[in-house]
Amino acid sequence: MPKPISEITTMQYGGGCPKKFLHDFMKRNERDISEARAIAEKIVDDVRHNGDKAVLSYTKELDGAVLSPNQMLVKKTEISEAYTKIDPKFFEVLKRAIKRVRAYHEKQKVSGWLDVFGEGEMMGQMVRPIESCGVYVPGGTAPLVSSLIMLTVPAKTAGVKKLVVTTPPGKNGKIDPSLIVAAIETGVDEIYKVGGAQAIAAMAFGTETIPKVDKIVGPGSIYVIMAQRAVYGYVGIASLPGPSEIVVIADETASAGHVAADMLSQAEHGETSSSILITDSRSLVEKVQKEVIKQAKNLTRRDIIAASLAKNGLVIIVDDILDAVKLSDVLAPEHLALEVAEPLALLSRVNNAGAVFLGHETPEPLGDYMAGPSHVLPTETTARFFSPISVDDFIKKTSVIYFDKHATHKIKDDVISFAETEGLTAHANAVRVRG
Repeated sequence: MPKPISEITTMQYGGGCPKKFLHDFMKRNERDISEARAIAEKIVDDVRHNGDKAVLSYTKELDGAVLSPNQMLVKKTEISEAYTKIDPKFFEVLKRAIKRVRAYHEKQKVSGWLDVFGEGEMMGQMVRPIESCGVYVPGGTAPLVSSLIMLTVPAKTAGVKKLVVTTPPGKNGKIDPSLIVAAIETGVDEIYKVGGAQAIAAMAFGTETIPKVDKIVGPGSIYVIMAQRAVYGYVGIASLPGPSEIVVIADETASAGHVAADMLSQAEHGETSSSILITDSRSLVEKVQKEVIKQAKNLTRRDIIAASLAKNGLVIIVDDILDAVKLSDVLAPEHLALEVAEPLALLSRVNNAGAVFLGHETPEPLGDYMAGPSHVLPTETTARFFSPISVDDFIKKTSVIYFDKHATHKIKDDVISFAETEGLTAHANAVRVRG
């Protein structure tokens, strides 16, 4: 049973430097990753040099599944079987979710441009999709169908030609039918029953069976994340996702039941997840404390919730609700819920957050499953410089430059001056020979 939130951590913010105030709490998830990094790098190196043999060895050792090379790829017969096994009602839900996510990401598409910048000059930008991408979908106690959708739909919307999914198999060598169906419905080209760091390495370097891709996206264990870090540069990667987190900013108009439910929904992700309430209402704190205990009694993952709240649960009491936004910007949370009377007024002051949920009737799980934006968001304060997964993650841009002879002549002396100042005489010569 979770302790009351106030018995876990309650802090009074009286102004001053938000960074200093939150320094100790923000160090909560600092951990020694050296061992995980070493293990991941060993696996990556092994797969790079030994291909399928190494992948299958780790699949047997770590996932308990014994596969042959020709069993890694999900075949057409398995796809057909998956469609017969998926719950028909969930299949309809799945299709509605894909439709909403696709509609949102269609609005993110951008076009190239070409424009005149002066007499005889044209400059522009080409936008092209990345040709091949790999999507990693974590395994675990339940199939993360929503994560697959939130990663593959933006990729296909961007126009990725070859989209590959890898996900860990069960000990029986199979993957959940709903994952297979979701992959096919979103346009995935190939699905491989491979998980862990070995899957990242396989997609980064290619094996006899699994193709090399240009970019890899997707959350996973610390070993998966360390493997992505190890292969960066050989392939592109997106942000490196960490534990889930939510900050709820609430005033006296907030429902204690809603606030508690939103905090609990993040705490159940894992013991390293963080759930933070920032409020200017002391009476709300007491009500939320009671609601957390009451609601947690009926939740299946209450032991995980208890551990998460004990380590990473926090209530901050502020005198002014505007101070709540200042503190939130320092935390740069994955999810920010504005459960206040005028959420739009606070939204204009928010700088750092992966996703913002406005008002009392917008629970965070809407964003996890059905709203439309991808739920793959920056974590661990990286919303200061990273963005949610979007169409932008699956495109690349190319500059286009055209000068005619007259336009080149007009600025040739300036270019020659730059080149000679930098000691690059061949650069200067390439302009000078054109007269």
